Amino acid sequence: MRQAWRFRLLFVVACVFQAAGVAQSQAPYRLTLKEAIDKALQANLSVLVSGTRVHESEGTAARRFSNLLPHVRTETYANYQNRNLRAFGLSIPGLPVPQVIGPFSNYDFRIYADQSILDLESYRSWKASKEELESGKLDFQDARDLIVRSVASLYLNGQAAEARIEAAHSRVRASEALDALARAKHDAGTATGVDVLRAQVQLANDQQALLVAQNQYKQALLVLARSIGIDPGTELELAEPLQFQPIPTSQAETVIASALFARSDYLSLASQRQSLTEQQRANRARWYPKLSLNGNYGALGRSMGDLRGIGLIQGQIDFTIFDHDREGEAQELSSRIERVDDQLADLRRGIAEDIREALLNLESSSDQVKVAQQGRDLAERELELTQDRFQSGVTNNVEVVTAQDELARAQENYILAVASYSDAKFALARAAGGTEKNLGQYMAP
Repeated sequence: MRQAWRFRLLFVVACVFQAAGVAQSQAPYRLTLKEAIDKALQANLSVLVSGTRVHESEGTAARRFSNLLPHVRTETYANYQNRNLRAFGLSIPGLPVPQVIGPFSNYDFRIYADQSILDLESYRSWKASKEELESGKLDFQDARDLIVRSVASLYLNGQAAEARIEAAHSRVRASEALDALARAKHDAGTATGVDVLRAQVQLANDQQALLVAQNQYKQALLVLARSIGIDPGTELELAEPLQFQPIPTSQAETVIASALFARSDYLSLASQRQSLTEQQRANRARWYPKLSLNGNYGALGRSMGDLRGIGLIQGQIDFTIFDHDREGEAQELSSRIERVDDQLADLRRGIAEDIREALLNLESSSDQVKVAQQGRDLAERELELTQDRFQSGVTNNVEVVTAQDELARAQENYILAVASYSDAKFALARAAGGTEKNLGQYMAP
């Protein structure tokens, strides 16, 4: 009997520990902004594709550099053949020269080597590929910066949705208190049934707003999880709430000047232009002479025991006399450079516009936060006063309901203002360049 009770007790304890483990495993994952960005940079498709393009450009540069290195190969032959001398024009009238000789065999073992001594076209093509590789690396960094900007905005949407839930909870608590007060005063005969009904309607409206806010928050987390490569079924929780964290402002001209040396997309275009310039030089070098050295060494004989060492070394100079293709290529490259110059000029104007717009939004949203905070404080004070007036029997609860609506608008204005300020910081970080590297300084309180 005691043994049975022991087994039952052990079973209950095991079930308790298992339930605790399941509860612990199902705890929401607290996600910080930095973690969200790190996960997105590891899983986002555009970043992965840009990374493969960098590897591809590295392979292209290695192939073009191989034209400047020695090329070594080996060949081995073992022949068993007949020869038709008459087919080669070998016949002597009056002499019995056989028409076909053989069969005979010969063996040839040879190593061939070629080395370019002077080839400016290949050298400039290799330099162009190096610039293309640098452009690919900058495009890769620009893709990462764009993902940082995108994930930061999605995280901000989640923060704003979470702040709306907190505001909705506070309004529900206030409405519950108003409903309880209206019922108590009605039971005491100091309030009418309309006051009770009005409080119930307000409570229902606030509960509805809370449900909407909770659903919007869950949707924001779903979008965030998808963008950072997390299973949408994973329960997330934002570790950083929405807060107003002001940063020092800078002069637009200063930020614009530094952005031209930090924006990966602008530097990528500059590298593309330099690559095209090197290709133009390679195009002109097609007229220049090419000097190379090649040779071979090996053994040749009629049998394996009769092999004799032989070899050859020679220098070679190549000149291009007529090449109409070079003119067409030169026209193509000139047009591409002109197109890149136009893109650079347009991007410079775009960078200046983005920076000035971000600074304007930063200044405006900062002022909005201050005004919205004052409005929220006043709305909270108004609600307290109207609640006291209704509790004292000075008036009905119409003023309380009106004050609750005013507070809801004030809370939403504050959330929008803080979110707008944070988004302006993200926009400035992107416009100034080096988003992945410098985002922290825009988020520091």
